[in-house]
Amino acid sequence: MGGSTPTPTLMALLCLGLCRGPRDQVQAGTLPKPAIWADPGPVVPVGSPVTLWCQGSQQAQVYHLYKERVSGAVETERPHSSSDRVGFHREHTSAHDAGRYQCAYNSSSAASENSTSASSENSTSAFSERSDPLALVVTGAGTPPSLSAQPSPVVAAGGNVTLACSSQNVSGTFHLLKEGDSDPPRQRNSSFLQGRHQALFPVGPSSPSHGGTYICYHNSYLYPLMWSAPSAPLRLQVTGAYREPSLSAQPGPLVPSGHSLTLRCGSEASFGRFALTKDEGHMGPQRLDGQHSPDFPLGPVARTHGGQYRCYGGHNLSHMWSAPSAPLNILIAGMDTKPSLSAQPGPTVSPGEDVTLQCRSDARSDTFYLSKEGSPASPQRLRLQDTAAPSQALFTFRAVTSAHGGTYRCYSSHSASPFLLSHPSDPLRLQVSGPARPPGDYTMGNLIRLGVAAFLLLVLGVLLLEALHSHRRARDVAGGGPRGPTGGPMNFYDL
Repeated sequence: MGGSTPTPTLMALLCLGLCRGPRDQVQAGTLPKPAIWADPGPVVPVGSPVTLWCQGSQQAQVYHLYKERVSGAVETERPHSSSDRVGFHREHTSAHDAGRYQCAYNSSSAASENSTSASSENSTSAFSERSDPLALVVTGAGTPPSLSAQPSPVVAAGGNVTLACSSQNVSGTFHLLKEGDSDPPRQRNSSFLQGRHQALFPVGPSSPSHGGTYICYHNSYLYPLMWSAPSAPLRLQVTGAYREPSLSAQPGPLVPSGHSLTLRCGSEASFGRFALTKDEGHMGPQRLDGQHSPDFPLGPVARTHGGQYRCYGGHNLSHMWSAPSAPLNILIAGMDTKPSLSAQPGPTVSPGEDVTLQCRSDARSDTFYLSKEGSPASPQRLRLQDTAAPSQALFTFRAVTSAHGGTYRCYSSHSASPFLLSHPSDPLRLQVSGPARPPGDYTMGNLIRLGVAAFLLLVLGVLLLEALHSHRRARDVAGGGPRGPTGGPMNFYDL
């Protein structure tokens, strides 16, 4: 540069965007390019503190902060000794602070604001080039949008979910952020759908890395770096990261109204958290609320407790869960008049015999349940096609053993309320006693049937012989008497 006068073109380039004074002339390539970033981040709620850091070189003596559309540096800072960075701090960020920032530094003290000599005004300074731009976003300008997950914020691994950010009154751009994620926010322009301005952000096929807490913002097109207040956080939870646990009910899955029961989520894995969900129609769970205990006490139970339940297990990461357990149906009894229970041929049977328990209801019912006292298994269930009253269901046990003995009760219900059952029937005690009937032994019914068959065979034989004799007598009359095999008179031995 050697004291020569800069050309108009060079001066225009130097003053493009943010103009520098005579002492801020650039010697390109002589100093490393600085870096700029915001702490705690580039998205700052209004009124919160933020620091813009500029990192250059240990030889830097003065750092300059520039803002888009503002002439000259908005701030200058001297670094501490042996430091290669400075911070431009704002204690209470306002909407005025939103904008794009760059920083630069110089290694000559001649550019110091404290220099007042005429020689310093004409000295040449070694300036770095400016950093890449940093967009500082200030949030809180306007009402927050809403954030929802479709179809559910609980998604199975490999499945798809859509996060919808919407606002009723404001069009513009929507921004989706994941807490703790270093990736820049996803952004989409709004569309007017279903009476609202909204943007849809597809997520999937989902993996455990997609789980976490999301928030969204919106801004008008006129002020792209002034965002609204944040939406309420939405926690996206991913299931299927671990093997499914089991779910059981104590004392059993069929419980009288007003009583208590405990659902237990058990697993071979060392889960530290457990979640219980109740299926609501065809929708998946809307959230998984974890607890440290695998036991979920319910009761005193009422109509609303009836339904289909599943449980999940998880470890430390709150957004990752196991696959769901097999469903468990909880049946609430005591909602209708009791049916009657009887045994055919009777409540006392011998081992190896068949017995049928008949459950009969005078109410309009299409589903019947048979339970056995003390059995952890779910009750037997029979569904009928005819719902007219009275109705009955037949529960048949083939070749009973001593294991079939016990006290039974039956219940009736209707498919319109599949988890709500009647009062229980009076108890019926089934006794299996006596010696086991050996193979090949027959019941009285079988003996009667065999006797009838033998009698019919005897009658048929008699009729056949009578027909044969009648035929021979007719032949003898027509031929002049009976003849033997040789054509002579028939004797006794020819019969």
